[in-house]
Amino acid sequence: MSVTLKSLGLDQLDVNQRLALVEELWDSIAAEGADLPLTPAQAGELDRRLTDHRATPDDVVPLEEVMHSLRAQLKE
Repeated sequence: MSVTLKSLGLDQLDVNQRLALVEELWDSIAAEGADLPLTPAQAGELDRRLTDHRATPDDVVPLEEVMHSLRAQLKE
């Protein structure tokens, strides 16, 4: 029998309780240092980004500028 929300009684929790549980589950996975393999597409994207960064290391946007832009967009 597979584990499901219903079999564990988790379907009875409200949304906030389920979100808290998801966070706790995620933290437990991270704490174990799970070494999840990358898909070929993910590895390719990381390689592409690293190559791009090495070719143009000064082509960056400061975090403050990004945040300012996002806040401005949210106000529109």
